[in-house]
Amino acid sequence: MAEKSFKYVILGGGVAAGYAAREFAKHGVKLGELALISKEAVAPYERPALSKAYLFPEGTARLPGFHVCVGSGGERLLPEWYMEKGISLILSTEIVKADLASKTLISAAGETYKYQTLIIATGSTVIRLTDFGTPGADAKNIFYLREIDEADELVEAIKAKKNGKAVVVGGGYIGLELSAALRINNIDVSMVFPEPWCMPRLFTAGIAAFYESYYANKGVNIIKGTMVVGFNTNENGEVTSVKLKDGRVLEADIVVVGVGARPLTTLFKGQVEEDKGGIKTDASFKTSVADVYAVGDVATFPMKMYGDIRRVEHVDHARKSAEQAVKAIYASEQGESVSEYDYLPYFYSRSFDLSWQFYGDNVGESVLFGDSSPTSECHKFGSYWVKDGKVVGAFLESGSPEENKAIAKVAKVQPPAASLDKLAAEGLTFATKI
Repeated sequence: MAEKSFKYVILGGGVAAGYAAREFAKHGVKLGELALISKEAVAPYERPALSKAYLFPEGTARLPGFHVCVGSGGERLLPEWYMEKGISLILSTEIVKADLASKTLISAAGETYKYQTLIIATGSTVIRLTDFGTPGADAKNIFYLREIDEADELVEAIKAKKNGKAVVVGGGYIGLELSAALRINNIDVSMVFPEPWCMPRLFTAGIAAFYESYYANKGVNIIKGTMVVGFNTNENGEVTSVKLKDGRVLEADIVVVGVGARPLTTLFKGQVEEDKGGIKTDASFKTSVADVYAVGDVATFPMKMYGDIRRVEHVDHARKSAEQAVKAIYASEQGESVSEYDYLPYFYSRSFDLSWQFYGDNVGESVLFGDSSPTSECHKFGSYWVKDGKVVGAFLESGSPEENKAIAKVAKVQPPAASLDKLAAEGLTFATKI
């Protein structure tokens, strides 16, 4: 097969890949210089839509509506956009071998792609229950959600099992967002997770108590402190029930699993320096191998604000790290440098009529403020995290754009906190004064 050569290759088809392509276009990439190689069959899209509006019965999101870069208010990059910019969009192409020393990528079909500069934007893959050898985990109607074809399968199952029963395995992002989406579709939902409360990596017990009560009021059956140990199936191989460690058995027409993800770095094992589960980079997302950059979920990078290195799985970082890497590539070619990546951690979620944002670091002592009663007319409440006498993190439910900007500023500035009691009493007023 003929070998194809490009000056730049972006490997991956997710959010980071799309934003990197846009940044290349902004820098005036020449016709034929850039290729984007993705195993998915569609151009890069805003992945968060899959666990939200893609599953809504009304106001449903569909492509081409949420191609990147609409998630940040930018131009929507349709397949034609890549063509117009002279960018080769190589879809439905899985790379099975990467030789960084010879700057060569080889696809499952045996095609060879050479590059001068590579951006690794391979993202993450879901952790599957079959990885743990859970009995019956290969049954039909057990779904995962990472890519659009998986979302399509789930949509079809929701239609086929109208008013049926679903078990959602996991109490994190996916668990909470999909439980809400399934309830909106009139599916009877049980959410099962082993931790003492939902979203334990971010939420405090006080924050989680609000969401668990709110979800329960919406009809979601929350089962904490136990885990799924197996599945029963019918003669067609479809799941019929879910077995829990505590002995309970839950009826299920649909099972959705959201127990985490792992970065897709297998292609590069032993070729690049790794740390904290990802590919180690500098502040420009340059790896230990010359002319190779890593962005988004796969990158372990220096967090300037906190003086350590971290790996961040979130769409905001995927967008910004991709832009930073491309700027660094062009600066390097011109013998210049780019300003350091100064990232403020940011996470958000939307479910039912709720919407929260978090900025900064959730370390130290935490204090809850506002009205966190799930039956209240107003759902506005939040939390601050205080470490070494400074406010280092802030969370807000149902904030206005101005209020969300205010809590972001708090996390960035890290102002001193007089006392937790005073912070709790001042609540949002504290943030708006910074």
